[in-house]
Amino acid sequence: MRYVLPFIVLLMLISCKENGQKKPVTEAKNENTMTERFTPVTWLHNTNIYEVNLRQYTTEGTFNAFAQHLTRLRDMGVETLWFMPITPIAEKNRKGSMGSYYACSDYTSINPEFGTLDDFKALVKQAHGMGFKVIIDWVANHTGWDHIWTKEHPEYYLMDSATNDFQIASGMDDIIELDFSNKDLRKAMKDAMAYWVKECDIDGFRCDLAFWVELDFWKEARPELDAIKPLLWLGEFDELENPEYGEAFDASYCWTWMHKTKEYYEKKQPVDTLVKLLKRYDDLGDNTMRAWFTTNHDENTWNGTEYEKYGNMAKPLAVFSATWNGVPLLYSGQELPNKKRLEFFEKDPIEWTGNNELEGFYRTLLNLHSAQIALRGGDPTVQTFQIKTDKAAHVLAYLRRKENREVLVVLNFSAEDLDAVKLLSDELTGTFQDVFTGAMEDISAGKTFELPAWGYRVFSK
Repeated sequence: MRYVLPFIVLLMLISCKENGQKKPVTEAKNENTMTERFTPVTWLHNTNIYEVNLRQYTTEGTFNAFAQHLTRLRDMGVETLWFMPITPIAEKNRKGSMGSYYACSDYTSINPEFGTLDDFKALVKQAHGMGFKVIIDWVANHTGWDHIWTKEHPEYYLMDSATNDFQIASGMDDIIELDFSNKDLRKAMKDAMAYWVKECDIDGFRCDLAFWVELDFWKEARPELDAIKPLLWLGEFDELENPEYGEAFDASYCWTWMHKTKEYYEKKQPVDTLVKLLKRYDDLGDNTMRAWFTTNHDENTWNGTEYEKYGNMAKPLAVFSATWNGVPLLYSGQELPNKKRLEFFEKDPIEWTGNNELEGFYRTLLNLHSAQIALRGGDPTVQTFQIKTDKAAHVLAYLRRKENREVLVVLNFSAEDLDAVKLLSDELTGTFQDVFTGAMEDISAGKTFELPAWGYRVFSK
């Protein structure tokens, strides 16, 4: 959640967090804090994650209405459903008429806007029966102003000495910050998270603003919750900025990549600027994965749709997200494609037309990512080679390989039609299938083919 923060403010807050200015220096210690690295769930390596904005997904905005889309999403190749917060929203200092998902009033209740607890249980059960995994958004750093704990346990919160009231979260005045130096708060938070695993059989958490919460809490919470059931842990932090949080999470955000690609598109930079950034991510290793995306709820609402930010580059970036080392992350309506900014605090349904133009595009990419072992994310036995071309200023090409399986991706990251892109690599040999057309092609060093402006080719061996 960054719903009122421009990027530069976010960077300032990251700096404050790193310099110890945001939370007390004293941190609660726990002898059970994880000393050995966690073991990721086995299904993580080939999964994808689809973010569900339940309020805006249907006119009804309910669990039951969303359930009508499960068959379509499964057919599209979606593997993991991430639901934005399903907990009730605080009334005090509420923004807009409906409030923010991220201003919780009770960690162990359902937002009546979406339905009932039984409705959610039924949805999870149905999704599991169809082969989906289900994760929920978890907002540990803060709550709304009238969360039940403000009455029952005000000691769980940080206090503002100037106002003698609860401390407002930086830049967002509808939420107040919790005090993770309080051991009782930590236990209550872990108990609340465990409730959803035990009661609803969810498969993991997307942890909002994970880097705003003390790392040792996550390292303490993870093994305790994984003991109930092995879970997927997706953290909202960029590992380039907060690498230590990779000690507790399976996957992280690629905010730096997202902003750099926007800058690349706007300033018409050479591809090498992107390659250098990818090298920095690659240097992090495979202990954790990166989640690659072009949009999400924050970006769509506050910074523009993917088409506002990237124009025609949006599609080759989507190809990249599904084929580079990591996990692809999609947002509600990208298959439409949705080209409007969705309201955050008001009802503003996605305008489904019955004709999802990009559904086939995403089906091809998601199914390839799930089935092709050469695209396993976070697998140190998968090799990734950059493939040189004679159009280095415009083309990003790479080969991913595991055993005898390979995927070749060639992306034209420019507005120029390229009549003959030549591949310059001895790593290429043999017959590949074009995953979009089904055509078989012999590919080796010296192979040339056309790439229209912002075009892409993906081949599987």
